Amino acid sequence: MAARAKTRALIARGMIGQRPKISRGLLVGSILICADNTGAKKIRLIQVIGYKGRLRRVPSGAVGDRITVSVRRGTPDMRKKIFQAVIIRQRKPYRRADGVWVQFEDNAAVIITPEGEMKGSEIRGPVAKEAAERWSRIASAASIII
Repeated sequence: MAARAKTRALIARGMIGQRPKISRGLLVGSILICADNTGAKKIRLIQVIGYKGRLRRVPSGAVGDRITVSVRRGTPDMRKKIFQAVIIRQRKPYRRADGVWVQFEDNAAVIITPEGEMKGSEIRGPVAKEAAERWSRIASAASIII
């Protein structure tokens, strides 16, 4: 009963549905570009939230995953702080259900609040369809969805 209420709360906060199988292209320690206007430029992936792994396997994330990041470069009030983010682009190719392979030029994420709201107001560059389907708040702020 409590699990169902928790999923309902996540759906209300902007996170929708199940995640399709996507090649995990971002390991813990990866540097990503921050694609929003919060003041952060480069962020480092610290943890993939909800990742169930194996002993001594490095956790990894894919498009649409919620992650914990630390700001490496940006405005002084943002640097050296920890935030949650959602991966919107990854360099590693992944296959969609219709057979198309998708690959982006860079690895990018947008910073979100713990409730699932976007911290910034705009997103620079394209957003993967998988991330937009899963996070409705990101879809509404995106200019291009691929």
